[in-house]
Amino acid sequence: MGKEVFSIRTMNYKLFLPTILFIFTSCTFVQNKTENQPNIIIIFTDDQGYQDLGSFGSTDIKTPYIDQLAHEGIRLTDFYAAQAVCSASRAGLLTGCYPNRIGVHGAFMPDSKKGLNPGEITIAEMLKEVGYSTAIFGKWHG
Repeated sequence: MGKEVFSIRTMNYKLFLPTILFIFTSCTFVQNKTENQPNIIIIFTDDQGYQDLGSFGSTDIKTPYIDQLAHEGIRLTDFYAAQAVCSASRAGLLTGCYPNRIGVHGAFMPDSKKGLNPGEITIAEMLKEVGYSTAIFGKWHG
């Protein structure tokens, strides 16, 4: 028995048109999907304890705006950083890679000549591909 080759010529035309319409409809759906996708805000802080936010029970530190975000959104209770220092942990968060694998060791200082390799794909680039607008605010270094 020979190997069958799929081609339009051998395809049942009654199936061909609905298949093409489904593909075009699916492509349109993916392009418009971002209108219904949730906003994503990642607040990545240094040296923050579990109970340093009001939304997690702090009575000593007032954090009304973060508490409102937690109340209106999703409050995550577990998080693991790729490293215990700022630049390396940010590199891990942005790329999804272990910082040592991508050459980020420790903390970059303001005068550092190092940074993320431009060839690394970040979460922002992946989100842009599906229609998100992205921005970053804050620091990179120590």
